[in-house]
Amino acid sequence: MKARLADIATQAGVSEATVSRVLNSKPGVADDTRRAVLTALDVLGYERPARLRRRSAGLVGLLLPELDNPIFPAFAQVIERALAHHGYTPVLCTQTPGGVTEDDYTELLLERGVSGIVFVSSLHSDSGADMSRYLRLVERGLPMVFVNGFAPGVDAPFISSDEAVAVELAIGHLASLRHTAIGLAVGPERYVPTARKIAGFRRGLAERFGVTEADGWIERSLFSVEGGQAAAGALLDRGATAVVCGSDLMALGAVRAARERGLRVPQDVSVVGYDDSPLVAFTDPPLTTVRQAVQAMGAAAVRALLDEIGGGRAPRTELIYRPELVVRGSTGPAPDRRR
Repeated sequence: MKARLADIATQAGVSEATVSRVLNSKPGVADDTRRAVLTALDVLGYERPARLRRRSAGLVGLLLPELDNPIFPAFAQVIERALAHHGYTPVLCTQTPGGVTEDDYTELLLERGVSGIVFVSSLHSDSGADMSRYLRLVERGLPMVFVNGFAPGVDAPFISSDEAVAVELAIGHLASLRHTAIGLAVGPERYVPTARKIAGFRRGLAERFGVTEADGWIERSLFSVEGGQAAAGALLDRGATAVVCGSDLMALGAVRAARERGLRVPQDVSVVGYDDSPLVAFTDPPLTTVRQAVQAMGAAAVRALLDEIGGGRAPRTELIYRPELVVRGSTGPAPDRRR
């Protein structure tokens, strides 16, 4: 596609003459102005002249698995704001079933010459995925940061929420309310965050109640309202009086499962979510949940990426952020079974 000077000038907020100087590699243009013009060229989808086909100093890829789960737009907003504060334009890439894959998005971003990529809950969180895709990016020298998940052997910064502690916090809260029949509704165990939640659940039951065999109280399903409904339904049928969920969406499904059985939340069943997604404070009842440190994690991801882009080396140890229990109306004292 042939670039139109007027379009690029409008997008970059400069004159057509300045755009012409940048495209022709003429001197006398400030670095910030040159970067703005190159970013405008990329955003508008114009192909760079061959002499300008080097890594864009203005674009950063941001890969998310979806937007249906409110926690991912929350991460996107924090990361986009931090990138913009430092003069970078995020290119948001989200996946849908049967749509563009993570690998396809990565290739598109590489063709655009992005300065780096932030991966949020991407394939790096799937223990069954082929991690060679990331090793190839490391070999190319592409700055990268990974949020929520861990891939051993990939030389890049990783930032995660402490999933195990999140479940232990939930169990401690429910134990204080005298619940002993506590179930866990989570997603597939091949995902690193799920495996860590399950480990925290087993440890929590062992420490609080001396339970050494917790598998009967764990239900694996999909990360969705329907998945939470199915998993929680199975746990309630086994006599659970409380359900800890792998996400807020699953927790909403757990509330639905309880009501299907004529049970009240929290009088008959307590439900705990995970994420503290926007609006869960306004559900019926307001959801008790464990809050991810989205603001701190997003800011740390951007700092690490900017260090990498600037030629530095961010810490290679996984930075793990402690979550916070937020008590609302979906948890209450364990029901008196004698009634």
